[in-house]
Parts: sequence; structure tokens; C-alpha cells
Amino acid sequence: MGKYIYDQFLAQRRYSGNITFSPDGTEVAYVTDTTGQFNIWRQSVNGGWPFQVTAFEAETVRQVEWAPSGHIYFLADKDGDEFNQVYRIPARGGVPEPITDKPGVQFIALSLSQDGRHIYYAGNAIEPTQNHIFRHDMVSGEVHTLCGGPGFWGPGQESHDGRYLLVVVQMGNTVRHIYLCDLAATELKPLITGDVNAVPGPWAADDSGFYFTDNSRGEFFSLCFYDLATGAVSVVEAPEWDVLPTDGDDAGRLLFWVVNEGGYSRPYTRNLETGEMLPLPALLGSGVIETFAISHDGSRVAVRVSAANMARDIFVHHFAAGETARLTYSLVGGIDEADLVAPQLVEFPSFDRLIPGFLYKPNGVAPGQRVPVVVSVHGGPEAQEQPWYSGFYQYLLDQGVGLLTPNIRGSTGYGKSYQKLIHRDWGGGDLQDLKACAEFLRSLDWVDPERIAIFGGSYGGFATLQAVTRLPEYWACGVDWCGPSNLVTMAKSVPPTWRPMMKGMLGDPDEDYAMLVERSPITYVENLRCPLLVVQGAKDPRVVQAESDQMVERLRERGITVAYLLFEDEGHGFLKRKNQRTSSMATVEFLVRHLKG
Repeated sequence: MGKYIYDQFLAQRRYSGNITFSPDGTEVAYVTDTTGQFNIWRQSVNGGWPFQVTAFEAETVRQVEWAPSGHIYFLADKDGDEFNQVYRIPARGGVPEPITDKPGVQFIALSLSQDGRHIYYAGNAIEPTQNHIFRHDMVSGEVHTLCGGPGFWGPGQESHDGRYLLVVVQMGNTVRHIYLCDLAATELKPLITGDVNAVPGPWAADDSGFYFTDNSRGEFFSLCFYDLATGAVSVVEAPEWDVLPTDGDDAGRLLFWVVNEGGYSRPYTRNLETGEMLPLPALLGSGVIETFAISHDGSRVAVRVSAANMARDIFVHHFAAGETARLTYSLVGGIDEADLVAPQLVEFPSFDRLIPGFLYKPNGVAPGQRVPVVVSVHGGPEAQEQPWYSGFYQYLLDQGVGLLTPNIRGSTGYGKSYQKLIHRDWGGGDLQDLKACAEFLRSLDWVDPERIAIFGGSYGGFATLQAVTRLPEYWACGVDWCGPSNLVTMAKSVPPTWRPMMKGMLGDPDEDYAMLVERSPITYVENLRCPLLVVQGAKDPRVVQAESDQMVERLRERGITVAYLLFEDEGHGFLKRKNQRTSSMATVEFLVRHLKG
């Protein structure tokens, strides 16, 4: 038995989406699930009591933007179906007003004009397999289509003079282009295209150009500046790690960016007028910065930070005063932070390279003692495991179960070549990386080699299914959350806007049929030896329910016992607090029962 019950680790407020400042910089708005569902809250930049703005029970708020008019614009879907619609609500409270009402259409991005009269949003309202950007006049009500086509088109920032809009077009997980839209002429000009992954940032004070990040000069994202007059690109910062998308103030005097150093966030701020680097508190560089925003006047930065021994919380730093206000206190379960385990950054060999990851060893493991371990594989697969707080992880550690959270091939943060290794190779090299995880754990003198489990969601669920069916000798049990079981049906069932990119990411269900069958976990169900738990949301638009249904049915046909949890009111990843508690508690109980008895 551990020191705490699971509900104590789960007793935290979760956050979603971004942070946005009020026009006068005295408040911030953010999205949290204090009520059991993700709603908008606003709070003074000095702390104090937060005020609830929306009161949704079924809808989930995804992105928020605070307009000069005093309204907050936002995206929200229902029951996790990801068919986001655009809304607005007075920041002081009121009834949410739908700006769009198009069932079956996914609106995926939201941006505001400098004066707040126009809003920009992107979605597949014209053609299901394409995205277009719309400019909505909130005074006249007129809606104009600016541009669009195959891929994911999204609005960036409008120039200070209101003449231009930056546009980003994502053609794949490693290909994003930047265009310039002349709003008066509705003309689109390509600026940064080709085999490049570019993300636009803030404009210069005089609109002479804009800052952006891209990886065209090497393996990692650099911070750059694009000069509109000459088309010249100058490099501002080029560390041997990724620079994440940046932000600045309205006047273009301040630039804030974060460098991802092996999973840890290192923030930087520069005064662009003097070139001076502004000091930041050590707290902001002690874990993972998940999102941030600069106030309109550049006096403050708001960040959401997490670390293995600190739940996600929001802080606001005042540059001139050098003071940092903590706005939220999310971990409310009464856990002593000294009992939380921080991971060790490790590398271990796979068949062709070293694999990075984070290794968590439970407190109090005695010399000669061997304990069970769970391998937790992140989703994406083009994402990154980082050392942030996880109540799920910390409960297992409190129960005496260790963790390995690897960043196997395909993970972001380690260079574009490493990320691209997963393209059209699901179930190939990544399977060997999972074997390397198990072999690495078996080499540690405190790990019981007979009690290693594997867990993951989305792509991590696929990793779990392929591990327990294709490497059955390594695992004591497995847990799959919404993982694809059949890559052929997966490729056919994704949302329409994903289909043009799916061939390059996964493979074509017709042209690559034989390969996808050979790589699918459902092909190897007869090999399964260990207990398996499958968890699925019925409204999942990415990995549809049929992916879990067919796996469970095939296993049961063969007389293999498999536990199956299906949530009728959830999509891809569980958003309602009651469902999140039920599913995660079932998962930890399943793992502890089969690893410890």
C-alpha cells in the first residue's frame, strides 16, 4: 500500500488551450475544469479570486481570445467530437453567442484583428477535405473567404496597420508554410515554402517584417526574422535545440521565446529596442512551459508551468517590478511535494541509435529489491514526453511501481530527421524501440524483469497493442487507450481534412494495403499472452470506436479475456472530470493488480 489514495493525486485542476490577456492588461482568461468541464475563467494578474465566464456541461472550450470590445471569442466542441464552433461572450459574463453554427464542420483556429472588429477562423465549411480561412466582420456580419485548399490553413497575426494577415498552411506534421494575405486585395503571396516546417510569430513594431520559427537551416527550429521589403531571412537565435513558437507585445518592443532542451523549457525575453535580455525567475525554467502570452503593453508575461513535482499552474511575471504572481493552486489533494518523484533523463540503445526517455524510480527502493515498472508511450506519435506533473504517474510511484516514459523514434524535440523516422513506418523501427525499452529495464538491478507493463493512448495505444501482440514475451499486462488496431481501417476512417496527409504519415489503405496489414496489431491477436485493458470514447473522430471494437471482438472470439471500457460521451482523450477519473482509476487499479497482485 502507498502513502496516498489515487483521488489525492487526481485532485488537481486541469487546463486546456491558451492564455489571453484583457485589453488593459489587468486580467487574464484561461480554460480550466474546476466545474468538471473545461470552461473559461478570468482572474486578476495579481492573483485573487477567479471568476467563471462560461458554464458549459457538455461543450469543451478549446481556445480563447480576449477582444478590445470586451468580448471573449472562443472555440468549443461538444462531448469531445472536435467539431469546434466559434462563440463569443461578454468577459463580465452572459450567454454564449454562436458565431458559427455548422454541424459537421471543424473550425480549428481563431485570430483577432488589431482593432477587434474582425475575427479570423479556419475550417472545412466549403469542402470537407480542405480548410479555408474566413474573415468575419463583427459589425456588419459579413463573412469573406480569404484563402484555403488542401492541408490545414490557419490565421496568424494581423499586421499593426491592418493591411496584412500572416497565414500558416500545414501540409504534414513536418511541413508548414507561411503565406502573406493582402487583406485589401485579398491576394495571397507565398513567403516560406518547400520542405520546411515554419510557424509565424509576432510582427515588428513598424510592420517591416515578422518573427517566425523554422527548421530549414538544420535539425532544429531556429528563431528568425523575415524582411517584407527584401524577402531576406535573418537568424535571431539558433540553439542546438528547438525554439518553440514565440510571442510579443502589440508595439513590437518585446520578444519572448522558449527553448526545449531535452524536454525541459528554458524561457528568454529580449527588449528589441535596446537588445537587452530581461531576467526571468528560475521557477519558469524549472519544468515545462506549456503555453504563454505577452500582455498587449509588454509589461507582463503569463505562463502555464508544470514539473514532475508541481501540478500545472499559471504565473504572471511583471518585468519592470521583477515580481511573479502565482494565480492558481491546482494540486488540492494534500500531497507533500517531497513525496513526488522527479525523473532521471536517460538514453538507452535501440538497434540503430540511442533512445531518450525519463526514468522514474519509486522512493524507498531498498538495495537488492526489485519492483515492477510501466512503460508509458506518448501519443502523436509526433509529440514528446516531458517531465511534467502526472497524477497517474505519481500514484503508481507511490504504490512502488516505477516508470519509463520513452521518446521513441518519431518523437519531436530531437531533430526533424528523428521525427521523420516514423513516417510510413508505424510498426517498424518503433517496435524495435519498444523492445529496447524492455531490454533496458531488464538490465537495471532494481527492476523485476517479469513485471513490466506497457500503457499508452492514441499512438501510444497502438504502441501498446503492437507490443503485446508482436513482443508478447516482455509484458505482464497492457493498457490501450483509443489506439488503432487495424492500420487499413484507421487510414480510411480519419477526419476528411486528415486524408490528404495520411498517405505520407501512415500509408495509403489501397496502395500500401499489404504493408498496413503486416504492421497492424489485429493481425497478431493469437500471440497475446498478458491481460489487456482497452479504453475508448464513442465519439472519437480520430481513432473511431470500431478500432477498439474489432480488437476486442477478435480477442474474445479466440477465448482471450480482455477488459473493455467504452464512454458514450467522450471523444479522443477524456475531457469530463467524472469520465477522466473513472477511466484513469480503472487503469491504475488494473496495472497495480496485475503487477503487484
